[in-house]
Amino acid sequence: MILNLRNLTTSLVIMLSLGASAHTAQASSSSLSSPLQDTSSQPQDLKLEPAFWWAGMHNPELQLMLYSRELPSLPQQLKVDIQGQGITLKSLEHTDNPHYLFINLDLSQAAPQTFELVISNTDSASKTNTPLYRLPYTLQARVKGSRERQGFSNKDVIYLITPDRFANSDTSNDNQADMLEQVAANSPSNLSHPSTPYYHDARHGGDIAGISQHLAYLAKLGVTQLWINPLLENNQAQYSYHGYSITNLYRVDPRFGSNEEYKALVAKANKLGLGVIKDVVVNHIGSNHWWLNDLPSQDWLNDATKTPLNNHESKPDLTQSADTKSSTIKSSVTSPRFTSHRRTTVQDPYAAAQDHSDFVDGWFTDTMPDLNQSNPKLATYLIQNSIWWVEYAGLSGIREDTYSYADKGFLAKWSKAVMAEYPNFNIVGEEWTANPITVSYWQKGKINADGYTSDLPSLMDFPLYEKLIASLNEPETWDTGFIKLYEMLANDVVYADPSQLVLFEGNHDTNRIFSLVKENIDLYKMALTYVLTAKRIPQLFYGTEVLMTSPTEGRHDGVVRSDFPGGFANSATNAFTGQGLSESQRQTQQFVRTLLNYRKQSPALQSGDLLHFVPQDGVYVQFRCALNAPLSAEQKAEALKSLIQNNSLTQHNACTQPSADKVMVIYNKNDKAVTLDINRFASVLGDSGAAADIISGKTVSLNQAITLPHAGVTILELKPNSKSKSKTKSKTKSPQNAGLPSRQDSMYPGNQTNALTRAHTNNSANNLAKHSTQKGTQS
Repeated sequence: MILNLRNLTTSLVIMLSLGASAHTAQASSSSLSSPLQDTSSQPQDLKLEPAFWWAGMHNPELQLMLYSRELPSLPQQLKVDIQGQGITLKSLEHTDNPHYLFINLDLSQAAPQTFELVISNTDSASKTNTPLYRLPYTLQARVKGSRERQGFSNKDVIYLITPDRFANSDTSNDNQADMLEQVAANSPSNLSHPSTPYYHDARHGGDIAGISQHLAYLAKLGVTQLWINPLLENNQAQYSYHGYSITNLYRVDPRFGSNEEYKALVAKANKLGLGVIKDVVVNHIGSNHWWLNDLPSQDWLNDATKTPLNNHESKPDLTQSADTKSSTIKSSVTSPRFTSHRRTTVQDPYAAAQDHSDFVDGWFTDTMPDLNQSNPKLATYLIQNSIWWVEYAGLSGIREDTYSYADKGFLAKWSKAVMAEYPNFNIVGEEWTANPITVSYWQKGKINADGYTSDLPSLMDFPLYEKLIASLNEPETWDTGFIKLYEMLANDVVYADPSQLVLFEGNHDTNRIFSLVKENIDLYKMALTYVLTAKRIPQLFYGTEVLMTSPTEGRHDGVVRSDFPGGFANSATNAFTGQGLSESQRQTQQFVRTLLNYRKQSPALQSGDLLHFVPQDGVYVQFRCALNAPLSAEQKAEALKSLIQNNSLTQHNACTQPSADKVMVIYNKNDKAVTLDINRFASVLGDSGAAADIISGKTVSLNQAITLPHAGVTILELKPNSKSKSKTKSKTKSPQNAGLPSRQDSMYPGNQTNALTRAHTNNSANNLAKHSTQKGTQS
């Protein structure tokens, strides 16, 4: 039977026809019915991953993982023949488990085609020379421009969605016969209120169709990228909605939809100007992953010797208990080590080796076995899996979960492989710490004392996020309040490229921003404005725009990830249409929409330089500025040289250039009216006589002090004097008028600023100018 693998998008599962002289391949979308039960008496499944690949990839090598319990026990008895054009069999690799075969192919000369893998047993005692398997395999043609795809950047605003809680538009997929956890009586569709125990940790039924149905809302809101929590299969008994206990790395969970629906979602989103970022997990898997029924090797998992999971015929039930915070393996099972979460042990020059191992090799929970990425076959599998999804679905980014918890040598290989395949792509890693030094260690371009290098472009900016929340809630004194936020930005000097960090107001693991600022609308607007105008890549959490709330202390994941208003049949309010929203919700939704859509067309907010002034009397002022004319390489070099000679990091900031596009952001905590003396900002304001308030649309005079009637945020677009602008343009050949370039030179404008910092440190203008040029070319 010849398979049409072009339409096969799940793991290839080939049911063996026992008793036949040769096995015919038949596709199935299901994996083992329960990876932890004894299936020795049942016909065994054969799996081949990845199910298909593409011709013309940058890396022409492909490693196939073949699994079958009918493979001969002696590896030397196996023979593989390739019946195709331009495909070279490089080698076969084995592990201590004879049920697995790794087939290494060279596709450098291969065109798109369907070829055949012929697997034979050469045992002389065999009664027949008929092959064990004849497996058709497809190399697809790549979509035009796939390698050059543009990843998310400073031009974007990311919107994070927890799919089970966003919208349920296909109730027919809520329950699946082959899934252990069902949407039961405590689901939103059967409840008028969330008072039933376990409600918040249960599956609610949101799906890909729900996201697809509301893409127009998201596009109108003004976001440009969708980060969706993991959509892959989580066949766990309980607490499976969040997606981080993956049981099949090549299959979308059927309760969310199918692989085809995911691909269609990305295509539809792209047409509306929305990219899609995939949430990837390489640190661990779910305890019901099919591997755990028959581990590929003894060292496939970290600390596997402490669990009876090593190719035994009978396996214990490792499904998670209802109490997710104290879940334990049954008493018959030896518990593995759990991670210490001491992430600094990866970089600490004094750390004991055992402490480092306790962090990296420990399990998150008993339902999340820790993968040993130092195993080269597993490393290749994970790298290929990430690339497969980017190529298959047409993604514009990856968000990598629990980044530092994986083997750091593997992480360097993984990030390098993905970025080599897609040079303009982007990846953001999660390193949850308030210490910017710890975060900076993992970013591309960082010079680390231990010599570690990475190709990871971006990380989540937890240090700035946590300081933002603290500074807004603190009173304004000499050393509390805005000053802490101001001083945190000085730590940008430790990053290779701080502008490429992703700054957020909240995510699926943090309590809701509106609750954290004590439901103070003014502080809420300041927080969102800071995120959306910072020299970062901004990210919002679904529902923030309509003031969704949560507890403020401790972890309350299920509540934080509550249903989006209007996404479910029993919703009392509908944020998609505005029906039933309070006046405050409507106003904040409009505030977010206005600011997001303004940012779409603002070079200053997307890629401009940042200049800020020390907070005074409860008022903090920032400027974002972008040149509106590019500079030549000679002008850039002269500007860098002048910077070093004058020992100044801001002398050539675009905010000091009269003709630059400028946005002024004023944060004010004072409840009573205050007058802001604008003479202090003369170096930036220049002869600008007026500004436009981008929220209200009103014109604000800059010829006199600005009155701030109450606490809140004011966002002004400065209007440069037309004569000054014309005069400056006529002198663009003069180095003294040359400000530093922004978006014109690179998709990563922060490279220019960091080049200045390094030039200031190394006192080498010529080398730095060369470095900046190379960065721009690479981007």
